[in-house]
Amino acid sequence: MPRFNRFKAALGQFFQVAFCIFDRKFILMDIKKCLTTRRSVFPEQFTAQPVDKKDIEEILTMANWAPTHKRTEPWRFKVATGRAKDELAEFFVRLYKETTPEEKQSGKKAEKTRLKVDKSAAVIAICMQRDPKERIPEWEEIAAVAMAVQNMWLMVNAIGLGGYWSSPSFMDQMHRFFDLEEGEKCLGFFYLGHHEEESTTGRRDDIANKIEWL
Repeated sequence: MPRFNRFKAALGQFFQVAFCIFDRKFILMDIKKCLTTRRSVFPEQFTAQPVDKKDIEEILTMANWAPTHKRTEPWRFKVATGRAKDELAEFFVRLYKETTPEEKQSGKKAEKTRLKVDKSAAVIAICMQRDPKERIPEWEEIAAVAMAVQNMWLMVNAIGLGGYWSSPSFMDQMHRFFDLEEGEKCLGFFYLGHHEEESTTGRRDDIANKIEWL
């Protein structure tokens, strides 16, 4: 009987290890697929279906796990939906007219600026809060925010939504719309929505051309 029990225990360990290996491969395959199929999906590709608040919260929770030097966690997000989104669209059009010379203004471009916001289920302002003590260079905080956005984007892809990060030329005027804290600046906007596009793998140049082995 003791010998049988040892055999049973060994068999159990074998299947546990085998399951772990299989599970790891399965997870890695999922991660690779999520990385290689992540892409920009633009507002004109969005459907009219609203995005659930819980999905947005989950996306931003994943953003919160980005790497951060000295744990400054500089990413800040401002989510515009409903009436706030309508007001943001109007503000964007106003800024376009203010910052574009009259002879270069285009009614078509102004309308496109508005439609990007209108067609999105949510527009998320991507902001960076500078460490008050300036313990690290600003570029590291910007890089941390960019990594937070990558986390967002991967999560957006993983749950079947679409989006893209846009950095309009008038970002330095966003303090007129948002109540920004001292040392906080806007780095762009993430347009979010449902879509019916096929999931496809993106294209990249061969990584071998970008590596130098020493």
